[in-house]
Amino acid sequence: MIEMSYNTMETELPPMLEETPKRKIRIVLADDHPIVRDGLKKMLALESDLEVVGEASDGREALEQIQIHEPDVLLLDLRMPNLDGLSALQTLQHINRKTKVIILTASEDKNEFVQAMKLGCSGIVLKQTAPELIVKSIRKVNDGEIWLDSHTTAAVMRQFATAGPDGGSLSSSSNSSGTKVCERSPLSAREREIVGLVAQGYKNKEMAEKMFISEQTVKNHLHNIFDKLGVSDRLELALYAIHKGLHLGGEKA
Repeated sequence: MIEMSYNTMETELPPMLEETPKRKIRIVLADDHPIVRDGLKKMLALESDLEVVGEASDGREALEQIQIHEPDVLLLDLRMPNLDGLSALQTLQHINRKTKVIILTASEDKNEFVQAMKLGCSGIVLKQTAPELIVKSIRKVNDGEIWLDSHTTAAVMRQFATAGPDGGSLSSSSNSSGTKVCERSPLSAREREIVGLVAQGYKNKEMAEKMFISEQTVKNHLHNIFDKLGVSDRLELALYAIHKGLHLGGEKA
C-alpha cells in the first residue's frame, strides 16, 4: 500500500479593508451672543459627522473665519454689530462661493428672508427650531439642498410673489437665479397639484400623506416636473407656481 501525503497549503485571507472614515462637515458659527454660540457648539459636538472649526461674534469676524477655515457651512445670525448678516452674506459672494450659508435667526422679518435668499443663502432656520432640525438642515444644505421649513417657505414665497426677486413684479419667465423657466411639455393635473403643494412648503412625506400616494411616487413626479420646467430646485419651482397661481389651487389665465 502506497502511502500518499498531501501538503496542505495555508490559504492567506486578504486583510480586512478598513473603512475610510467619512469626512466631517466643517462649520463656522457666527452670532453675537456667546451663550448661543456655546449652546450650538455643544449641541453639534454630539454629532459624529459635524465639527465646529471656528466662531465669530460679528460679520467681520465671520468673514475672517471663512477665509481662515474655508468651512463647508456657515451658521449666520442676521443681526450682529460691525457688519450684519446680510452685509456679510453679500461680501461672501465675492470672496468664497464654496461655503454654504444657513441663516439662523430669531427675526421673523420676511423681507430679510427674501433678501438673504437673493444673496445666495442655502437655508433659513429660526432659533426656536428644534435642535434635531438644525442638525438636519446642516446635513441637507451640505448635500446641496435648500432648507426652508413650511412656515418660512410660505412667507418667502408670498414676498417673492409680491415683490419679485429683483424688487419689481415677478415676470412670467424669471426665477431666483434670473434664468428662464420654460415649460417643455404641459404638466398633468397631478403634477400641478404637487407644484402647488411645494409652493406652500410641503415636504415629500407630507405631500404623499395628503395625496394618498407613496413618497417614492412624489419623488418621481418631482423628477418629471423638474425636467418639464427646466428648474433645478424647489425654490425655483415654487416661484414658477406663484406666477402661475398654482399655490392658490388654480392656474392664472
